[in-house]
Amino acid sequence: MSIIEKALEKQEASPESRAPVAEGEIAACESTPAPKPERSTPQSQQIQVDVAKLLEQGMLSPDAAQGQLAEEYRLIKRPLLINAFGETRNRIANANLILVTSSVPGEGKTFNAVNLALSIAAERDKTVLLVDADVVKPAISRLFGVSDRAGLIDLLENQATFSEVLLRTDIPKLTLLPSGRRHSHATELLASEAMAKLAAEMSRRYPDRVIIFDSPPLLATTQASVLASHVGQVLLVVESESTPQYLVKEAVEMLSDCELVGCILNKTTQGFGLGYYYGYKYYNYGE
Repeated sequence: MSIIEKALEKQEASPESRAPVAEGEIAACESTPAPKPERSTPQSQQIQVDVAKLLEQGMLSPDAAQGQLAEEYRLIKRPLLINAFGETRNRIANANLILVTSSVPGEGKTFNAVNLALSIAAERDKTVLLVDADVVKPAISRLFGVSDRAGLIDLLENQATFSEVLLRTDIPKLTLLPSGRRHSHATELLASEAMAKLAAEMSRRYPDRVIIFDSPPLLATTQASVLASHVGQVLLVVESESTPQYLVKEAVEMLSDCELVGCILNKTTQGFGLGYYYGYKYYNYGE
């Protein structure tokens, strides 16, 4: 072997002298293919919540530990959490799915849905998924500035996956699911078997998470009553001294098949601490 050949052989055996090989070429040379990396949620899927905007509308501050509003939502959330995670949770189908609705528009259902989500997100061992299920008037999507994102409708149409539509927020333990794109048959989609399967899957997939649906008003569309049949608990928001009693009764009749129905008395001037009772499947709260 010549001196030149010996030098070349020595150079090829030296790790420092080897030319860098592309990652794809390494994988091609290996007999066992490299495992595919797990798909992670893109950075763009995390959003920043405009807390100042929430406070301007009188909503609960994410870090508010004290105050009347914080205490009121502690009263509201406690029986809901007991139903979802207490000893009786196995008796209630989809107990961790909570629908917030009202009889007619303007009673404060979105206000209560958001505040309830913020309050539960403050729990040490609970997480919250807030779903904008009011696909006709998606107030939550507008409030959080995510109206242009894929969401619930896209899931029902199999146009997106969970990882593509869930939006993590900078509020710990709070995730959003926007309403998604506008659809001419949104009512039919929410009333479809796909929605029933999606609700059951969400309940099983996140057994330690509370999932709150902000739905349309019961008397304004059929979507709310259909959605109510897929969840374990329903909160009916009633505007104090405003909503006629006959409308409330009509809304209650539409929820007669639901396992658990709670009533939040909103915008009351009677003060805080009215308590609650459980008879006739109702909680009664002062807000």
